[in-house]
Amino acid sequence: MYPVDLHMHTVASTHAYSTLHDYVAQAKQNGLKLFAITDHGPDMADAPHYWHFVNMRIWPRVIDGVAILRGIEANIKNQQGEIDCSGPMLDALDLIVAGFHEPVYAPRDKKHHTDAMIAAMAGGLVHIISHPGNPKFPVDIPAIAEAAAHYDVALEINNSSFTHSRPGSEPNCRAIAQAVRDAGGRLAFGSDSHTAFTLGHFEHCLRITREVDFPEDRVLNVTPRRLLDFLEQRTGKHIAELADF
Repeated sequence: MYPVDLHMHTVASTHAYSTLHDYVAQAKQNGLKLFAITDHGPDMADAPHYWHFVNMRIWPRVIDGVAILRGIEANIKNQQGEIDCSGPMLDALDLIVAGFHEPVYAPRDKKHHTDAMIAAMAGGLVHIISHPGNPKFPVDIPAIAEAAAHYDVALEINNSSFTHSRPGSEPNCRAIAQAVRDAGGRLAFGSDSHTAFTLGHFEHCLRITREVDFPEDRVLNVTPRRLLDFLEQRTGKHIAELADF
């Protein structure tokens, strides 16, 4: 299993059940070296206030040898690709994941979803698109894969989509992995944990990428340094405390 997990939620998103401390302890137990907390952006009904994201600056960068990234799973809000992450939040955050969530963006049709997702990538703020294989939000998969490669945005293979969160995602996820492979883009794995007990669980992500022979050198989770270099290239921000990861 890979030592980096890029998608999880704490009790700050009140439909989740673990704390930052819980995740650190589980990361140590599971052998993870780096993870990102990505609570829901403030336009979700049970999301934390934007101050929660601004105040992440008080978190230690490393706890018990585990590196922690300050992240968000922002909401794509409209066909223009706007997200609920702006202003001081952008200065405080290391990682911006963004995706569709029904309470914020009601499902429409493939063209609207595709336009919105590509616009979010083109906006330059988003590093990873979360669960793009969600069958409730069908997209033009070759088009989003090409756009992701062009804008250097990773598309996520979300492990919980195969188990309980988004039933029916598997065919789309396989097609996304194939399209990203062919477009020369990157994938990111996320457990989408809502309890610490599933932190670092990527069994379905790995199965899909192996089935389509996806190049491991284009998966961000393989090493902490690969992910950190990607973010530094995208943002220009160097996290000095994580120089040795």
